[in-house]
Amino acid sequence: MMTADPFLDEDYRVLTSEAFEFVLNNELKRAVRSQNFLTLVSVKPHMAGAAGGAGAAAAAATGDRDVAVKQIARLISRDVRETDLLAETDKGRLSLVLLDADLPNSMNVIERLRTRLDAYAFPKPLTLEIGAATCPTHGADVESLRRAAEAQALYSRRDDRGTASNTH
Repeated sequence: MMTADPFLDEDYRVLTSEAFEFVLNNELKRAVRSQNFLTLVSVKPHMAGAAGGAGAAAAAATGDRDVAVKQIARLISRDVRETDLLAETDKGRLSLVLLDADLPNSMNVIERLRTRLDAYAFPKPLTLEIGAATCPTHGADVESLRRAAEAQALYSRRDDRGTASNTH
């Protein structure tokens, strides 16, 4: 009998948060040492009408968000290299590390992701925010990159009104 892989969430084939943090820390050290780029992409879905919910409505919105995160992870995994890292790092937030990728090259990948996500018919309306930060340009440690990626919204999609906007 095979045991569960401690590094991957088998349900939707992304790294566990713990494995992601471990590998990200090591890749950041490698990027700094070898003077390579590394881009952290943050993808955060928000379910339409979920703000300020309580009780059963909040639980339903959380369940809907969890389904959306898994769908988004599956879509993203189709457009990135096997060597890139994908994980759900915070509840409801996906983080993607594009190895050896500066921000201009990462924007090509992000544009492909944006196109794929725009074309996908999610079962429930959602708002989708995508941000990115590059080492060493925006920081050389996990926390500074994460803050920069979350603060620099490059794209947001509002499904509840059928609009999308690029903010870069």
